This record gives sequence, structure tokens and C-alpha cells, in this order.
Amino acid sequence: MRILIAHNYYQQAGGEDQCVAQELALLREHGHDVQLFSLHNDSINSMGKVHIAGAAIWNPVAYSKLRKTLRESRAEIVHFHNTFPLMSPAVYYAARAEAAKVVQTLHNYRLACANALLLRDGRVCEDCLTRFAPWKSIQHRCYRGSRAASAMTTAVLATHRAAGTWRSAVQVYIALTEFARRKLIAAGLPEERIIVKPNFVTPDPGPGKGGGNFAIFVGRLSDEKGVATLLAAWQLLGGAVPLRIVGDGPLAPLVREATECDPAIQWLGKLPLDAVYRLIGEAEFAVLPSICFEAFPRVIAEAFARGTPVIASRAGAMAELVDETRTGRLFAPGDPGDLARAVRQYWSNRSALAGMRVAARTEFEDSFTADLNYQYLMGAYARALTGSPAAEAA
Repeated sequence: MRILIAHNYYQQAGGEDQCVAQELALLREHGHDVQLFSLHNDSINSMGKVHIAGAAIWNPVAYSKLRKTLRESRAEIVHFHNTFPLMSPAVYYAARAEAAKVVQTLHNYRLACANALLLRDGRVCEDCLTRFAPWKSIQHRCYRGSRAASAMTTAVLATHRAAGTWRSAVQVYIALTEFARRKLIAAGLPEERIIVKPNFVTPDPGPGKGGGNFAIFVGRLSDEKGVATLLAAWQLLGGAVPLRIVGDGPLAPLVREATECDPAIQWLGKLPLDAVYRLIGEAEFAVLPSICFEAFPRVIAEAFARGTPVIASRAGAMAELVDETRTGRLFAPGDPGDLARAVRQYWSNRSALAGMRVAARTEFEDSFTADLNYQYLMGAYARALTGSPAAEAA
């Protein structure tokens, strides 16, 4: 099969970029002719605000470039990941003009929310979920704290909803969890076109042994990831539980301050993936304190691959991914006291974690392997090409 993967890279690399790289590798390993079409948001730095806004609604340059690429590659499928803001929805129409079918993975809630997180002022916000467009986002400056930037994202959604883009130009949407699928249906996307395909981990890093005598947080140091909740919980723990924090972001100064006050907290910054996997495998458990509706945080699949249990907030899909009876523990989003209680429970009874390590690894093998994900991908592509139900991999 000839496939074109299309992705608009963010200025700060994240989990979506890993997903793109892993799916590219997976498809090539199975003998498909796969190419990458990409733009990078670093180019925004040389563009004026009016130019950026216009390009986000309809980018004629991206449209022409994609058509040219498709004529050369003769791809049957264009699988989009992120198109915002530089590709714009124009690329869907470019694919249609070249008779290629469109698959769109939705890594967040961009088609329903100006900031893509369903989060405002530190709390879950669904005010715009069922509306024609997120008009309230302009009033509340939901995107980057700016009315102008929020107006731009709202204009993109309103224009293409009015044009019927989301219903007519995409054959298959991929949601990462059933939770995310339900939210996208509520936002007005066609239910019959949304399938669920989870994140996966490849190559398989293998199970770790734990025994490192520390908990671990891996992720962007930002408000939506619950960093403030994490640090407040560790303050309540009073230095009793060592914590290693991997990542960087706007709340780095807050994390640095916490390390100066609490010797139990160690901030390691950004690390290569192999080092991250090593630490996850050594950790007694991973902590995911997000306060937003996560679609599918990759670190859950990575922790399970290493056989590491997860303590996560009940926000979004995490309550779907973490089984309190087998693979971890859930706590109330934004509640440092509840997180501290969960951590104390596991720390005082680490013998129970041995069984959870086995269950976490089993969950990975049953749900998040490359082989299973390949079947999901082939099913999505078959459905896009023929309109038929998902087929098994050839």
C-alpha cells in the first residue's frame, strides 16, 4: 500500500511526534511504501499575524505542495496527525483532488476547543463542546492567553464547520480511546467515521524490575499536566517518598524551587528515550496527575511496557486506561491530598506492587503492542478505501 503520513510539527516536540515516527517505522517494517509530508511551526516566527491567521483557515501553499507530493508518490491514503496551524484543512481537499483517501488521528480536542484541551482556568471546561464554534474562547482568551489568537482558532473551526469539512473531507477519524471518541461525537463529528486505535510502544523495551525506590513523573512541565498538584502532594508527603521528574516546560522554575525545598525531589530535565525507559522500569510506579482530559498519555503505555504500575488522576481517558484492581490507582484530579494518600498506600505496601507489575506488563501485551496496532491501522485504511468495516491486516 502507498501511504503518505502528514504532520505539522510543533515548536516543542511531544508525544504526537513520537507517534508519527513510530507509525512510519511500523508501516515500513511491514513493506508499505510510506513517505512523510511535514511542515514545522518554527516557520511561524517569520510570519505576520494576519498571514498566520489566513494560513490556518486555508493555506494555498500547503494545498499545492501536498497535491504535488501526491502526484509524485501516488499514495492511496493520506494519514494526517496534526494539521494546525500551517497545513490547514486545505490539505484534506488537496488529498481529495488527487483521489487519495483521508485518515485523521485526533490526538487532542482541537476540533471542539480553541486550546485543544477542554480546560480553562485550571478546570475542565466543556462550554464549547456542543456549540457551532468555540466563541466563548475569544472572551476567555483560551488559546495562548490571547483574544486575537483565540479568534483565529475559532475562525478555523467555524469556517470549516460551515463548509462541511469535518463531515465530507475525512473518511476515517482515529480517536485514541473510547472516552475521546465520545467527546468527539458530542462535538459533532460523524459517529460512524470515528474508530478507536490506542497509542503503542515500539520497539518493545521489555519489562523492568522496579526496585529503584522512587516514583517517577515523565511529561511536559505545564499546568494541564498537573505539575502543581504533583508538587503539592509531595509537600504533604514530607520527604518520605523519593520522586524523579523528567521533562521540561513553562513550570520548570516551580519544579526547580521544589527541589531546593525537598531533597526527595530530583529534577532530571529532558532525557533521551532510552534513559527515560530505563528510569520508568526502575521506578516503583509512575505518577500522572493531569487535570485536563487527556486523550491518551503515551507514558501510560510506556509504563505498562516496562511493567510499571501507574497512579493517575481520573481526568479524561486515564480512568479508562488504568485499572485500580490490577494496574494502578486513580485519584481525584487536582487533589494533592488524594494523590498523597494513593502514594502512601503503595509506598507502605510495596509487596503488592509485584503483582501489579505483572498485570501492567500483561496489559501492554494485550493492548498496546506494535503488532496489534498494525492491525488497527490496516483496518482504518481499509475502511477509508472501501467504506467497509475494519479489516484485519494482510
